[in-house]
Amino acid sequence: MDSSGNESKRPTLGVGMVGYAFMGAAHSQGWRTAGRVFDLPLDPVMAAVCGRDPDAVRAAADRLGWAAAETDWRALVARDDVDLVDICTPGDSHAEIAIAALEAGKHVLCEKPLANTVQEAEAMAAAARRARARGQVAMVGFNYRRTPAIAQARRMVEAGRIGVLRHVRVAYLQDWIVDPEFPLVWRLRREHAGSGALGDLGAHIVDLAQYLAGERLAGVAGLTETFVRERPLPAGASAGLTASADGGPPSPGRAARGRVTVDDAALFTGRFASGALASFEATRFAAGRKNALRIELNGDRGSLAFDLERLNELSFHDHTEPAASAGFRRILVTEADHPYLEAWWPPGHGLGYEHTFVHQAADLVRAIAAGDQPEPSFDDGLQVQRVLAAVEESAEKNCVYTPVPPASPVAPVPAAQAR
Repeated sequence: MDSSGNESKRPTLGVGMVGYAFMGAAHSQGWRTAGRVFDLPLDPVMAAVCGRDPDAVRAAADRLGWAAAETDWRALVARDDVDLVDICTPGDSHAEIAIAALEAGKHVLCEKPLANTVQEAEAMAAAARRARARGQVAMVGFNYRRTPAIAQARRMVEAGRIGVLRHVRVAYLQDWIVDPEFPLVWRLRREHAGSGALGDLGAHIVDLAQYLAGERLAGVAGLTETFVRERPLPAGASAGLTASADGGPPSPGRAARGRVTVDDAALFTGRFASGALASFEATRFAAGRKNALRIELNGDRGSLAFDLERLNELSFHDHTEPAASAGFRRILVTEADHPYLEAWWPPGHGLGYEHTFVHQAADLVRAIAAGDQPEPSFDDGLQVQRVLAAVEESAEKNCVYTPVPPASPVAPVPAAQAR
């Protein structure tokens, strides 16, 4: 049977997913839909989902469309019907699960950021290179690359439409922790999340900037800040977290609170290898901004801009036109020859956030079937991790320019061996 319940002659790709909260639900949407929209060479089969709470994970499996539920990720990795492990857990478990899955002969999709530290990301990238020689692939889930307008912008940059890149400006703004009484969830604890707005939002915009520019950042200078340094503990939180900001017990009559150990906001500048400049802003303290991501690329022949709140559009200025008639124009990215749109709706019928996960799943399935390395690879994820680490190092030194270590040379895998 295929994913629509019809008889299929296509070989299957069994998918097992670890984690079923917000990102797990988004990935499930991708796996449920990709084979029903795109003509894929393999039929994705949602074999099993994993979570620690038996009742909750069983309910999630039924709700999201998974055939089975597991409470131990090791058991999921060991299943014969799982060919690919999709990791949608907090960053502190990414390395252990991904490396184990790769060593077990599985393909891996891992949510961003790749890991909580450069050292973990290096171990994951090394495991992915070893697995690649055995014919396996590993990919990082930077889903915004799969927005049709972003993919179209990449095409235009590659075609030289903005000329030589001079300056990139990126901002990713949210407001979900502006209230100081918002609880101390896992994303606000370094031991689970690695960093705050920098890793959660900054990873996306670093990847997008490098993806669209077609080159990597060579160095950065940044500042970070934590505006609210203690927050109420969530219901049922560990007693080990019950401390006030000064380390003492909670005040009488006041809810137990814990330390916020990540950044609330990050600002940094960067220089690409070509000499082009970039500026980045990532914050969870922009009141009124729910998920506002904007990127603009300026070159000597033109400029391109994308705003996630208008995700079916690009803004483009062709600087080679006469000044009397030149100006920014709106490109509605819904035509059949725009990226991914051939499988969707008639022109003018826009797509949404959830479609990026459908496209991500489809691209990964095609790469696996072809024996190709999908992008972004674990090496790409490692490079983003190095940028984030350089920003943190710079911030600790009060915005001192900090080089990003270059990527280690990777020997290409012969095609016959890779397949």
